[in-house]
Amino acid sequence: MPLYCYSQYSFAVNRDQVLQIRLTENEKRGFQAAAELAGLPLSSWTRERLRHAAIREMENAGKTVPFVTSLDVA
Repeated sequence: MPLYCYSQYSFAVNRDQVLQIRLTENEKRGFQAAAELAGLPLSSWTRERLRHAAIREMENAGKTVPFVTSLDVA
């Protein structure tokens, strides 16, 4: 099983793409509350959770995850 290097965003990254989603008011309130509990802005909290879900789904399907770097471990 490959290992992946993952870290939170501690450096400047050019994020020039926008993802828009439609939510209910209650969903947005819940996501905002969870982000506040985690001490993160809503955008960062959402991106982090989506990254984790994508990694899990891609690995389960045996696919390469485009935004993580594979580490060769002997």
